[in-house]
Amino acid sequence: MDKTLTLGIETSCDETAAAVLRGGRDLLSNVISTQIPLHQKFGGVVPEIASRKHIVNIMPVIDEALTKAGVTLRDINQIAVTFGPGLAGALLVGLSAAKSLAYALKIPLIAVNHLEGHIFANFLSAPQLEPPFLSLVVSGGHTALINMTDYNRFELLGQSRDDAAGEAFDKIARVMGLPYPGGPEIDKLAKSGDPDAITFPHPKVTGYDFSFSGLKSAVLNYLNTAQMKGDSIDAADVAASFQKTVVDTLAEKTLAAAEEFNLNKIVLAGGVAANSSLEKTLRTACERRGLEFYYPSKILCTDNAAMIACRGYYQNTFADSTLNAVPNLGL
Repeated sequence: MDKTLTLGIETSCDETAAAVLRGGRDLLSNVISTQIPLHQKFGGVVPEIASRKHIVNIMPVIDEALTKAGVTLRDINQIAVTFGPGLAGALLVGLSAAKSLAYALKIPLIAVNHLEGHIFANFLSAPQLEPPFLSLVVSGGHTALINMTDYNRFELLGQSRDDAAGEAFDKIARVMGLPYPGGPEIDKLAKSGDPDAITFPHPKVTGYDFSFSGLKSAVLNYLNTAQMKGDSIDAADVAASFQKTVVDTLAEKTLAAAEEFNLNKIVLAGGVAANSSLEKTLRTACERRGLEFYYPSKILCTDNAAMIACRGYYQNTFADSTLNAVPNLGL
């Protein structure tokens, strides 16, 4: 059994996170310090505030991860850190800590793509999972379909052309007056609504690309028109109908891609993987078609360092001291 110890560090947005992983799938600790209460009053993440809070949190979070894992820095064999995509200032805090520790300890530094990390969260939730498989990555800034043929081979089949699914969730939630973060609030509200109450247009995009800006505009127009006419609005029905349109769009394209590329495993990843309707819809569809379905535990859906450590372990390239943040890094 491989006993390599990887320290993972994640600071791409508003979570300061550190984790210790033994081998590729034995998670010893996973510590996340969230800034949600700090940003709630602004209705979203304020980059400058996020960066300053990361500076305060980074070393205590790393210390806690090491303590919970029962190891010291001297026991760590390599460090994996997110270098993009994300907020530039936030990324730089994690990078500075990782580069300093790797230099001082004379151990390898691994630069991890945050989006790839989300996919690898599934290896921690399902240790039996192996590539190849089709992965649907759905987060606040990205929506993508990826054919993962091996641990280090990714074929991008399609991605969001404008608003990502998570971004659409947050924007609609904000307009409806729901607290930040909006995605979970829409999901919660939708549970008491009728998903067929309102017909919103399904995005019409060829291939496996996604577009949710038109759907977002349609929901906003519905809300504004009702307000101007003085009509009452059932917020739960709006949330449920909007969510159903997003989920159906994601599921339809994912299942079509799985069929075209003859893949019998579908993996859900990213923050929106925590959406109960998306998970249920894909699970049911996969069971109906005889496909295997995987998705991370709730704590591994959102930003965390465990997924970064796991991605780093399977990565076969190392970084040097010139490593810099790449805020707009793609898949």
